[in-house]
Amino acid sequence: MREIYRPFVTSDDPDRDLRCQDAIQFAFDDLAQASIAAGWTERESLEAILYLAEDRLRTLAANDDSKALLEILKKMIHAPAA
Repeated sequence: MREIYRPFVTSDDPDRDLRCQDAIQFAFDDLAQASIAAGWTERESLEAILYLAEDRLRTLAANDDSKALLEILKKMIHAPAA
């Protein structure tokens, strides 16, 4: 699989998402081609990659939600009694 280059723009750059897509394009193609070479169809390969990406995003969102809930609970615990 080809190397993915490091970001060369700041985290607040409006085109950072596009630069990330550029950076991973060839590695993504290599992953899809390796899956196809192993005997999976292109559709199966891409659907599996999509599922895995969506699952990872759900995990990130759940972690973000958990962090937010913990912060609320901390504030409730440390709030002065009424």
